[in-house]
Amino acid sequence: MRYKLSFVVGVALGYVLGTRAGRERYEQLRKQARQFSQNPAVRNAAESAAQTGREVAGKALHTVSDKVGDRMPESVAERVRSLKERSRTGEDEWGTTNT
Repeated sequence: MRYKLSFVVGVALGYVLGTRAGRERYEQLRKQARQFSQNPAVRNAAESAAQTGREVAGKALHTVSDKVGDRMPESVAERVRSLKERSRTGEDEWGTTNT
């Protein structure tokens, strides 16, 4: 799926950069992209994907910490704790909520 998405983005970017349709077509594409990104369904899907990523990262943290144990530097452990606290409050650095 990731490769398909990368391919589509690459084709779209190549078209925009290589087109001879002019500024008008570029503005049309830009407007459509903005409308797409502001669509509530797209935003919900992005937030859902972010939440799933945080959950998977949390599970991976437990697995890695069990294997690494005390060998993890304190600075890394402190950063992980702060990220876990931030996810509990429902805030992230992107300004989105965990709804």
